[in-house]
Amino acid sequence: MKDFFKNVLATIVGLFIFGIITVFFCFIGAIGMITANSSTKKLESNSVLLLKLDGNMSEQDETTLSDQLYGNTGVSFKTYIEAINEAAHNDNISCIYLESGNLTADIAQRQELRDALLEFKKSGKKVIAYGENYSLLNYYLATAADKVYMNPIGSITWKGIGGEMVYVKDLLAKVGVRVVPFRMGKYKSAVEMFTEDKMSDPNREQTERYIHGWWDTVLNAVSGSRKISKDSLNAYADRLIGMEETSKMVGYKMVDGLYYNDQIKDVVKKAIGIDKDEELNLITPSELVAQKSESAEKHIAVYYAYGNIVNNKMPQSMFGENHEIVAKDVCRDLQDLADDDDIKAVVIRINSGGGDAYASEQLWHQVAELRKKKPVVISMSGAAASGGYYMSCPANWIVADPTTITGSIGIFGLLPDQSELMTKKLGLKFDEVKTNRNSVFGASGHFLTGEQFNIMQTAIENGYKLFKKRVAEGRKLSMEQVENIAQGHVYLGADAIKIGLVDELGGLNKAIAKAAELAKLKNYGTASYPEAKSWLDNIMAIPDNSSFLDKQLETTFGEYYTTFKLIKDMQHRDRLQAAMPYILRIQ
Repeated sequence: MKDFFKNVLATIVGLFIFGIITVFFCFIGAIGMITANSSTKKLESNSVLLLKLDGNMSEQDETTLSDQLYGNTGVSFKTYIEAINEAAHNDNISCIYLESGNLTADIAQRQELRDALLEFKKSGKKVIAYGENYSLLNYYLATAADKVYMNPIGSITWKGIGGEMVYVKDLLAKVGVRVVPFRMGKYKSAVEMFTEDKMSDPNREQTERYIHGWWDTVLNAVSGSRKISKDSLNAYADRLIGMEETSKMVGYKMVDGLYYNDQIKDVVKKAIGIDKDEELNLITPSELVAQKSESAEKHIAVYYAYGNIVNNKMPQSMFGENHEIVAKDVCRDLQDLADDDDIKAVVIRINSGGGDAYASEQLWHQVAELRKKKPVVISMSGAAASGGYYMSCPANWIVADPTTITGSIGIFGLLPDQSELMTKKLGLKFDEVKTNRNSVFGASGHFLTGEQFNIMQTAIENGYKLFKKRVAEGRKLSMEQVENIAQGHVYLGADAIKIGLVDELGGLNKAIAKAAELAKLKNYGTASYPEAKSWLDNIMAIPDNSSFLDKQLETTFGEYYTTFKLIKDMQHRDRLQAAMPYILRIQ
C-alpha cells in the first residue's frame, strides 16, 4: 500500500511539473508572437519577394500557438495573393522568387496564384522558380515564372492526375456494422464508400470529368508557358519522365537549368542586376503585406468561410485545428457586417464541400438577409459544393475558378446499423419501454422498422426539395431546370457557368472588383474577416486530448486517415447532410 501511495504522489508531482513547463513554453510563444508582430523588416530597393511553396495552405492566416513555438508560420492564400498584388506596383520589389517544397493546396488556389504571377509579370518584373523536387501542381504553378530551375539530382512528378477511392463496407461488416443510406440524386455518391465496393457509373462519370478538366488546365498552362506541345506533355506523363536522368529535363524544355541550393541565389542576383558580393534582400509575403497602407474608411469586407459546415463547433486544440464553418458563428459575423455602415459590400470567400443540412439552411438565410442591405459576391475557391453551394446561391453574383468543384445539389443521410455488433458480436441484450410506436427510434438495440425507414426517406426528400427551391430562387431558375442540373451532380466551375450555377470565372481579385462595381465604389479599401486570433486567445485555448490523438492517427495512417476520420465523425454529424462525395486530392 505504501508503494501505491508513492506512485500516486509521483504521478501527481509529474503532472504538476509538466503543467508548469507547458505554461512556460506558452508564454515563450506569446513573447515570440508579440515580438514578431511588433517588428517589420525594412523594405529596401531591389528586394525580392520570396514565395515558399511548402506546408498546408489555408485560405486565411491561422497560425496557432504550437506553430509559433516550433517556428511554423503556415501558408496563407490570402497573404500570398495580397503580397503578389502589392509587389506588382511596389517600386522596391524587383523580382519574385518561387521556392518549391511540399505544398498542400487546392488546384483552384494555385490557379489564382498562377494568374496573379502572370499579372505581376506585366509590370516588367521577373519571376524565377527553383525546386529540389517539384510535385505536379507545384510545377504547374512554377511554370508561370520566366525561368524554371531545378536541383541537379531533383525530380518533377509529371504523371497526369489520378487517384483511388477507399470502400469500407466489408471492413464494417467484419465487426457487425452496416450503414443504411438515404439520398436524393443519383450523383450524390458520398454514401458509396460505406455501402458499395466500387464506384457507381454516375460517380465515375463526374469524377473522370473533373480530373480530366484539371489535367486539361495543367496541360494548357504548361504547354503555353514552356512552349511544349500537349502531345509531348502527355507522352512525358505516360513515360514517367520524372524517373529519368535529371539532365534530360533541360532537353525536354521542362526546366531552364540545373543548380544546387547554394548556387541559385547568384542566379537571382544576376537576374535583378546586382553583384554576387551584394546581399540578396529576401522579404516574405507577411512582411510585405504588413507594410501596406491602411484601408480606406469605406471598404469591401472579404469574409473567409472554409471547412466542413457544422452547426456547433467541434472540440478543438491549440496544438492543431481542423477549420470549420460554424453556422452560429458565421451567421453572427454576417449580421455584424450587415450592420456596419462603413462596409459597402461583402465578398464571401468559400472553400467547402458542405456538411450539415440544417446549418447550411441557416447560412443561406443569413446571406440572403445580408444581401438586403448591401451587395454580396461569392468567391469560390477549391470547392463550394453541396452545403457550400447552398450558402452561395442567394448572393448577387458568384465567381468561381475554372477548376473549382461546385454544384452537388442534393441531400443524403447515413444511419449505422450496429445491432449485429451489439447483440451477436458482443452478446448484449436489449429490452425497451415506450409510450408510442416510434419512441425508441434511433436506439441501439434494434434497427429501423419499415415505417421508420420511410419517415427518414421522406425527411431526405423534403430537404432536397428545400435545397432546390433555394437554388431556384437565388439563380432565377425554374424547379424543373434545377432538377435537371441537380441530382447531386458535381461540376467544375468551367462547366457550372454554362448551366447558370455561377456568373463569372475568375479568382478573389475579380470578385472584389465586381463587389466594388455593384456598390458603385471607385475609391475603396478591403478588410479581412473574421479577424485572426490574438496571441492571448491562443494561450487561453484549452488543449483537447482527442485532437492530439487525431494528429497521431493522421501520422500513423497517412492517406488512410481521412477514411477512418469519416467513420469517426459520423456519430457527430446531423442525420441530414448536404455534402459532396470524397474529392481526389493531388499534390
